Amino acid sequence: MKKKLVGLLLCVAMVSTALAGCGNSKSSNETSDTGTQEEATEEPTEEEPEVTEEVLEETNADQDDTAGTAGLENLSGKNVGVCIYKFDDNFMTLYRTYLDGVLKDAGAEVSIMDGKNDQTEQANQIDNFITQGVDVLIINLVQSSAAEQIADKCAAANIPAVFINREPEKTEQERWESEGIKAAYVGADASQSGTFQGEMILETENKGDFNGDGKVSYVMIQGDPENIDAQLRTEYSVKALTDAGIEVAELDKQRGDWDQTKGQELTANALTAHGDDVEVVFCNNDAMALGAAQAIEAAGRTIGEDIYLVGVDALTDALEKVLSGEMTGTVFNDHIGQASQAAEVAAMMVGQEDTDVYYGVDYVKVTKDNAQDILDILK
Repeated sequence: MKKKLVGLLLCVAMVSTALAGCGNSKSSNETSDTGTQEEATEEPTEEEPEVTEEVLEETNADQDDTAGTAGLENLSGKNVGVCIYKFDDNFMTLYRTYLDGVLKDAGAEVSIMDGKNDQTEQANQIDNFITQGVDVLIINLVQSSAAEQIADKCAAANIPAVFINREPEKTEQERWESEGIKAAYVGADASQSGTFQGEMILETENKGDFNGDGKVSYVMIQGDPENIDAQLRTEYSVKALTDAGIEVAELDKQRGDWDQTKGQELTANALTAHGDDVEVVFCNNDAMALGAAQAIEAAGRTIGEDIYLVGVDALTDALEKVLSGEMTGTVFNDHIGQASQAAEVAAMMVGQEDTDVYYGVDYVKVTKDNAQDILDILK
């Protein structure tokens, strides 16, 4: 991969609390979209180092264009099947593009399928990959609940499986370990992303209380309520406020399915229904936040002056809005770190090396102070 992207992996590792494989000691999901993670209650306490141009220069120094394939030699000449829940998801487009590059740079033959947000379609694609005899599967599930059936199919065919982005339940990961199933999950702890959203509101001058009535009145634009990432981001964004002793009032919570158009429509409806009472809009991802930003502007409201807006993913458009003040903040969902880790785990499995069942990659809180640094990294 390009030298800049190699540097990014190192930089993100410094910015994040950790880029670590942690066995199955903690279960979290994508929504990182998936699973039931009732035990992921730990909240980050360490302050992230600042991302600076100096850090980028240092991490890029002495790296060559092949450094990004270190440890991936086992994938050379291997057939890798990749299943993505749907291609037109903003974040997963970034993820699969980078993953495709990492795998091909390692010499793998790669086939990527679009599940079209249909679990039956994806199950058929996985069956076809198994029939073809691929060496390893990397799977972004449409529905996390399908993990058990798919893991068993792969195990019966002696094909290792790396689940990404949407986390199977903790009990399923424990089953892989207890039954010796060659499967692992690579993703991020969605509770951390939600906590970061809440912390960004707490870090504002008025802690989200524009009208001074002693409470934060918010609208929640949720992804898929059955998705563990959506559940955890929804819960922990608000929990960060209440844990800090802030009283909250939920004015509205609607399902936006990770979609920008729905984010715009739902936010517009909420602003019409509740008017100036809306002080904060939480969005489970940046696509919906970008739509919410459009609705907020159309309603004559101004971010930072009478309303706040936060998202998750650190999409380029969202980062630019953070810089311009049109969004309060976002959370960097490290697709580069996650894709690289997924490729590494796949390589370990193909090489018959021992693997854990859970590998976690931290999120990074993004405000106007560091948005440009993240944007520079992603360009």
